[in-house]
Amino acid sequence: MKKMLFVMNPVAGQKKANRALPEILSLFNQAGYEVIAYMTDGPGSAARAVQTWGGQVDVIVCCGGDGTMNETVTGLLRAGIKTPVGYIPAGTTNDFASSLHLSGNVLQAARDILEGTPVPLDVGRFADRYFSYVASFGAFTKSSYLIPQNIKNALGHTAYVLGGISELSQIHKEPIRMEIDGQVIEDDFLFGAICNSTSIGGILTLDPKHVDMGDGLFEVLLVRSARSLEEIGECIRAVQSQVYNCEMITFRTAKKVKIYANPEMPWTLDGEREDGHGEIEVENLHHAISMIQRNEV
Repeated sequence: MKKMLFVMNPVAGQKKANRALPEILSLFNQAGYEVIAYMTDGPGSAARAVQTWGGQVDVIVCCGGDGTMNETVTGLLRAGIKTPVGYIPAGTTNDFASSLHLSGNVLQAARDILEGTPVPLDVGRFADRYFSYVASFGAFTKSSYLIPQNIKNALGHTAYVLGGISELSQIHKEPIRMEIDGQVIEDDFLFGAICNSTSIGGILTLDPKHVDMGDGLFEVLLVRSARSLEEIGECIRAVQSQVYNCEMITFRTAKKVKIYANPEMPWTLDGEREDGHGEIEVENLHHAISMIQRNEV
């Protein structure tokens, strides 16, 4: 009999997956899987579960939000295994799932895993941590990890938007020097993201035509401080149109990025806080994981 590790965060999102849990497990049992069900109980527990059982099963299913998915990826890489992973998005924003066009219906997402195909995807390495879709700093990055879980559950995606708006009064520019595949960029930036995703915090989006999650490259988006009202207008239009060709915005692709910044400046990795670093190297790990994606009809 095939074996599955089912890792679930029972407090993710609005707990919508909890109500469907018996049906989800029944679907997997009917498909011939012996399921090891593991409920996370705090930071790091999903990664530990994957490290413990991930190499003993045929497939791993992560049910939760971006943070739970991040821990699942971390567990895989730390254990040095490439067991295929299926994702049932049950968080508040689900940026990673949006980029993969996964169903927001938890039962349909479970069915898609059973009928889908493993596809190799890239992962980011940030010092000794990993991220599945984004490492960011500056404006809007605090919203994801500062908003309490009960508020996220009550307000859903609105909580992130409101949190982002509340940050506007606290935005200050950060002096950053970046070496993007050898090209040096240095300026005062309001926001920066090194990502492998079409959605960042549910607030910023990238044109899917520019994002290939398995091409060995990151998309690097930097927004510097405005020098005039005209530049602010250009920036707003660029964000709305997803055509990042204005003076305030730098858009590049890269395999490796080296950053020199204020060591007190915090980062966010897949929605979770990361302490600041005076010097940090971010590297694309090409085809590091195998994600099950639904087959297009």
